[in-house]
This record gives sequence, C-alpha cells and structure tokens, in this order.
Amino acid sequence: MPAKLSVNINKWATIRNARGHNNPDLIKTSTDIQNFGGQGITIHPRPDERHILYEDARRLRPVVHTEFNIEGNPIQSFIDLVLEVKPEQVTLVPDAPDAITSDSGWDCKKHSEFLTEVITTFKKEGIRTSIFLDANPELVEAAAKTGTDRIELYTEPYASIYPSNPTKAIKDFIATAKRAEESGLGVNAGHDLSLENIAFFAKSIPNLLEVSIGHALICEAIYFGLDNVVNQYLHRLQHP
Repeated sequence: MPAKLSVNINKWATIRNARGHNNPDLIKTSTDIQNFGGQGITIHPRPDERHILYEDARRLRPVVHTEFNIEGNPIQSFIDLVLEVKPEQVTLVPDAPDAITSDSGWDCKKHSEFLTEVITTFKKEGIRTSIFLDANPELVEAAAKTGTDRIELYTEPYASIYPSNPTKAIKDFIATAKRAEESGLGVNAGHDLSLENIAFFAKSIPNLLEVSIGHALICEAIYFGLDNVVNQYLHRLQHP
C-alpha cells in the first residue's frame, strides 16, 4: 500500500494570523484538503500559538474524518490538549519553545523514562503514538522500548543532500526504516519533503506508512493550486 499523505496546515494558520481575521478558514481548508484526496490533517501547536491555536485543535476535531495527527513537544498543556481532543495519532517532537521549526529527533536513550510515561498515558486513551527520530538505526531499539507505535523520520537531512546525491541522501533512512520494521514499529516521515524529492523517498522506503507535508506543499500550492498539488503528491506516493 502506498504511504498516506497527511497535510500539515500550520502555514495556513500563519497566513490567517497575519491579518487577525479568519482567512484562510482552517475548517474549510481542512475539509477541502480531504475532499481533494488528502488522507490526514496534521497540526503542530506551539506554546506561543504563533500559528496553530489550541482552540484550532478543538474546532478541527469534528471535521477531520480521515486521520487527525497532532504533533508537538509533550509539555503538560500539550498533553492535556491531546487527551481532550483525542486525535488518531500524536507525534512527539523535541522542539524548543522558541524554535522556528523542528530541527532534530529525540535521543530516546536519554529521554527513555519520560517518553515511556507520556506514551503510556496516550495509549491508555487509544491514541496511536509516533516519535520524531533522526535517521540513525542505533536509536530504533531505544525508541521501541518506550512502547511507541511508530517513528517519524526527520527528513530535512535527506532533503538537503538529495539534489546533489540521492543515493547518499537516502542511505541512513533506509537502514533506520528497516531496523524499525524489524522492531515492529511503523514508519512515518516528514520535514522538507516536496514534489521534487517525495517519489524517490517513497520508492526507497517500501514500509513507509505516512508522510506529513506542510511548508513545501503550501509553497507549491501558491503556484499550482491546492487541489492540483494534493493530487500530485498522491500520484507520486502511489506511483513512485
């Protein structure tokens, strides 16, 4: 089965917040994305709510009928929000409060006890869990011990190297994904994936379950249109 496409709508919220009104409307945007074929909606609320508001998560829950994925650093307010909204999936990301964007995965050895406690809390409520992880096979065993269902590969290093050397760019991701499969973990991926590099990534990692794409997708949608771009991603995932 091809990997599912979950569209991160953070940037839509950034545009909305810039004018202080409700344009673009995240409810309509999420509904349209799903109608266009998108198989999930991802949001990443941060403590300062500079794009996605906590209230957005509550308002989106009734309209996301595909898969709702909420990602973020599991501080207490984030944990409380996820337990209230109950998305299908929560993705744990170790980003600092002032980070412009996520820039690394978890050290699952160092934070094993903390991650295990948080993941246990979410899984008791029937919420699938995923850990943001660098492409390093040595971290997979520690990730599996936390009880997580999946890992999400942090793909910015892949995107950076891909234009000059695709084979080198994908090497560590293949190794990490294979180790995850051997450990019984599902594999997601996200960060700087684009129409340019998504097909090669999907073709190279056959056990890929889901990709989360936001920034590149909205940039491409400005040129090509949202409906068109969502379906271009679906085509590349289904026919890599």
